[in-house]
Amino acid sequence: MTLLSFLLFTGFVAFFATWRLRKDTLNTQDGYFLGGRSLTGVVIAGSLLLTNISTEHLVGMNGSSYKNGAIIIAWEVTSALALVAAALYFVPRYLKMGLTTIPEFLEKRFDGLTRTLVALLLILSFVATLLPIVLYTGALNLEALFDLSSLMGVSREQGVWISILAVGGLGAAYAVFGGLKMVAYTDTINGFGLLVAGLLVPILALVSIGGGDPVAGLEAVFEHAPSKFNVISDEPGFGPGSRSAILPFEVLFTGLIINQLYFWTMHQSIVQRALGAVSLKEAQKGLLFTGLLKILIPIVIVLPGLIGFYYFGETFFDQPDRVYPELVKKVLPPWLTGFFVAVMMGAVLTTFNSALNSAATLFSLGIYKRYFNRQAPEKRLVRMGRMTSALLAVFAIGIAPYVGDAPEGLYQLLQQLNGIFFIPIASVILAGFLLPRVSAAGAKAGLGFGLLFYILVYFVFEADLHFVHIWGIEFVLNMGVMLLVSAYRKPRHTFVMADAGKVSLAPWKYARPFSIFLVTFTIILYLLLGNV
Repeated sequence: MTLLSFLLFTGFVAFFATWRLRKDTLNTQDGYFLGGRSLTGVVIAGSLLLTNISTEHLVGMNGSSYKNGAIIIAWEVTSALALVAAALYFVPRYLKMGLTTIPEFLEKRFDGLTRTLVALLLILSFVATLLPIVLYTGALNLEALFDLSSLMGVSREQGVWISILAVGGLGAAYAVFGGLKMVAYTDTINGFGLLVAGLLVPILALVSIGGGDPVAGLEAVFEHAPSKFNVISDEPGFGPGSRSAILPFEVLFTGLIINQLYFWTMHQSIVQRALGAVSLKEAQKGLLFTGLLKILIPIVIVLPGLIGFYYFGETFFDQPDRVYPELVKKVLPPWLTGFFVAVMMGAVLTTFNSALNSAATLFSLGIYKRYFNRQAPEKRLVRMGRMTSALLAVFAIGIAPYVGDAPEGLYQLLQQLNGIFFIPIASVILAGFLLPRVSAAGAKAGLGFGLLFYILVYFVFEADLHFVHIWGIEFVLNMGVMLLVSAYRKPRHTFVMADAGKVSLAPWKYARPFSIFLVTFTIILYLLLGNV
């Protein structure tokens, strides 16, 4: 039953997406890289959710909440605020300029070399951090839920390797042959499937614990370890113990703000969905609906970890990323387990596909067309994008098996590594929008300084600072470096944001009221959870 339900749902998703794409043109630049600029709000929201929520969240965040409590929730709840900024400020400007990639803006604002450097950094960040961790956590789930190593008569390590090859190969096929629209359609179905299946895990667990009453089950989990529900961390952000801290409360007001802004307003694999919108109205709907879902998503990616502590105690403290698969096996019936694994597979494929598609877009349009073939026809650019996706998939598959030894869990490892790339890029893009005095020379100086600063302070000198605080310090210093260099190397031209006329820029009439609701809801929710 488990295998049958897995195959049925996976087959349905593949058939539906292929059927929807039967009449689409995928050999043009907009058709392959932006889904023909035809994505609607619902498709954007579903795709954004599943691009963001993958196994590194389901496995990694639940593993972290199991071991460290609900303090990890801040990564999710504060996302809604950044999505409001994306909907009201950034995406209207991106669509007005008719961008296909975020580095395109840097070329318009600064120069071509700044665009190229950022594109290369983004591609490197996909291959070195996101793709391998997503593949590894996906393989870990398949191994834990299906016990593939026993079925195939191999060791557990070999079973994980085989799973990585299978998931990586299938994900590469989606990205290579289907483009953004294939990814978006599969995302939408799997995204809502993930919500249903993800909610069933804690609900069925609480019903079982409470003897049929989920409220009684939640009370039992809470009474078993009340401190686990505390979202206000008293960990040190500075001094001894800060490097191993998970998320000290004060970091919410320093580097975490910059990280959230970068991820939801500037990260290529996220923003590319909004760039593919049929209009600004639909882009804003998709972004703000995603903000609402992100406020609710901790029920799926934090609460199960707390329930896992009730069931397993400290059994998996040395391997917290095993908790979620074990909980799924414990509470779901076989036929639902297969459906759940199919959705999990979809979550892996989605994040993997999205990163590959974004990397292909960055390379084909930002590097190949600029430096190798300026007159390349659209079919040639699409072919180069497909080749890039395939090559990066091979690299990611080769790296993935070696990321499983993170002492604080895979989600924490992903965030620590992301700091190498995210903050310098965020600094340059924000300076491009907010500081007209910053020149191209200043932008490149800030980019280089930011990369070296984080690597030296966190990895080489191992300063007694939480890594999110280092992000905040780095951002301020980056801005200072850019302004200082720009005082000597002034901008050569005045940037004017022209309307490319690609899509309708009429805003959604409920965008501002919905944004006010999200901000208010986020603040109240966090205050209530803080009191708990």
